[in-house]
Amino acid sequence: MTVHPYARTIRHWLSPGRFQTYLAAAGGDDSEACELYEWSAALTAASFEAFHYVEVVIRNTIDRVLQEHLNEAERGIPWFLLPMGGRKETQERIDRNVMEVRNRLRREHPGKETRDQIIAGLSFGFWVALFGSEHEQLWRDALHRAFPHSSGKRHDVASALNALRVFRNRLAHHDSLLATDVPFRLTQMLDVVRWADPDAAAWLAANERVTEVHGRRLTARNDTVVVPARDAWGLYQSARAYVCQPGRSFQPVDHLAFYSQRQIHPEIPKILFRLDNVDWTAGEVNRLRTTGLTRDAQLADIIETSWKHGWTEGRYQVFGLSAPGSAGHLTLSAPVPHHPRGRGSAFTQGQRYVVRDRLRRASSTADL
Repeated sequence: MTVHPYARTIRHWLSPGRFQTYLAAAGGDDSEACELYEWSAALTAASFEAFHYVEVVIRNTIDRVLQEHLNEAERGIPWFLLPMGGRKETQERIDRNVMEVRNRLRREHPGKETRDQIIAGLSFGFWVALFGSEHEQLWRDALHRAFPHSSGKRHDVASALNALRVFRNRLAHHDSLLATDVPFRLTQMLDVVRWADPDAAAWLAANERVTEVHGRRLTARNDTVVVPARDAWGLYQSARAYVCQPGRSFQPVDHLAFYSQRQIHPEIPKILFRLDNVDWTAGEVNRLRTTGLTRDAQLADIIETSWKHGWTEGRYQVFGLSAPGSAGHLTLSAPVPHHPRGRGSAFTQGQRYVVRDRLRRASSTADL
């Protein structure tokens, strides 16, 4: 392997803690750690580029809806200078955010403060906050029209937007993306843009570079997550899915394995799709069955099957998984046993990451 030209000096340019993240992922190899750092920086840039489309589309569709709702054209006053009809403290926060942008524009561009500059200057967090529970009435009166292709539920839009806000902040602080499921965040970006306008989502899909840059990673990564499966294994066998609590973080993986009864089960399905904050109700099942989309029909089947396995109504995160014999699915010749015994000796009690090729060769979990 070619030695990276800055392998010996890069650790002096970065904080020890920052570089250690990449060094650990590279197995202690300085050259591979440098390559990983450069890859993560490129992935951050590609993600920010995709976010450009998301933020511009979202803020402008919200702006158009609120212009109409507050009758801006006839009143001659921008909607963000008018009362929004919420609680006093909520209105005060909106007014404060708008005034901060106006004051900054006046300092930077004296005499050139415009309506468009104010809209562009409001943070992504400002737009996300408009979908909080305190704006439920505003959602019903107007904001639902900004996302006509969504489920029609404020909570679904709010959850997706807030997850993207957290991801955007991670990008802005140049944090490592090694343990972040960036393809999943890209899927969320495409979803929220599609909820506003399917053509805009197609535009983003045609121009995003996240997929290409993410695929450039040279250093081996853990590509399979192993989850405890006392209840999950039975659900997988019936519904070809894994269901867990909403908002749970996962590293970027391609496959999912189930651990229970002191063994990793031999079926290692490929992850076909992942959805977060899914409304697990009969009403959502009915809605999903009317969309005509294959994935929605599959999700409706998963929800109904999960009820037979003891799942209750609420909100969940769900992974759609492959069936034995399908493309990308791995079936081991035998389960992978876990020999250590005693309290706290389980292979995983939350989730654990492994390399799929090692699962193929493992005679026990000690080989992983």
